[in-house]
Amino acid sequence: MSHRPAWAPDEIDLERPAPARMYDYYLGGSHNFAADRELAEKALGAWPELPQVTRANRAFLRRAVTFLAGQGIEQFLDLGSGIPTVGNVHEIVAAVNPRARTVYVDSDPVAVAHSRVLLAETPNARFVHADLRDPERVLADPALDGFLDLGRPLAVLMFAVLHFVPDSDDPAGIVAAYRRASVAGSYLAVSHGTRDYFPERIRSLEEVYSRSSATMTMRSHAEIMDLMSGYELVPPGLTDMTRWRPDEEAALPDPLDGDVKRYSGYGAVGRLE
Repeated sequence: MSHRPAWAPDEIDLERPAPARMYDYYLGGSHNFAADRELAEKALGAWPELPQVTRANRAFLRRAVTFLAGQGIEQFLDLGSGIPTVGNVHEIVAAVNPRARTVYVDSDPVAVAHSRVLLAETPNARFVHADLRDPERVLADPALDGFLDLGRPLAVLMFAVLHFVPDSDDPAGIVAAYRRASVAGSYLAVSHGTRDYFPERIRSLEEVYSRSSATMTMRSHAEIMDLMSGYELVPPGLTDMTRWRPDEEAALPDPLDGDVKRYSGYGAVGRLE
């Protein structure tokens, strides 16, 4: 029987690994359990670069969100936001526009507990405990009422979450539901793992994640493009996430020697015309 830390909500099954807590482990966080760490180590056996990949994803998030705030977007809906870490969306946008508002959405109880503590004294950010696969439930949550105005442009963020939505759950339909709830001038930002470069290795990783609370489905460039149907992609389009509008951080030594194949992740930002 695993020891339950004081910060762990009672409803959590400590013996069932969860992707959000495994992601926290890759980033060097402490909000994970023995079962999460054990399965994460198996995932690292299949894809040793995962810690570098998760950091690259966070760097892409920072660049994309900074771009969106610079375009005048003042409302952000972060779906599958995960456990809070350095450089959260509301902190990034505040550097550009202190009036911007952010709503985080996640179903993991640890993410819920820590996000609510983090946001307790943050007036411009709120948290919704819900599954992003239920857009109707998310968009009807009382936390959005009077906080986000869906009659104005909105940025929907889906960073490293759609590969945890299997085809059977209709990821394209889920994205389309959020698109229909958005007005012209809104944006969608996505990062997504791909099997394009190392299909055998990715199959091994997917097998590892089949033992967690959410299965993994990596997709091809064409399949990810289909998920962004209805949006006009801003340059450079859907590309390797490390190559999406690199900034001064790109001048630093790349831990994977600039080999986009070892990152195996695409990123894109699209605008709703």
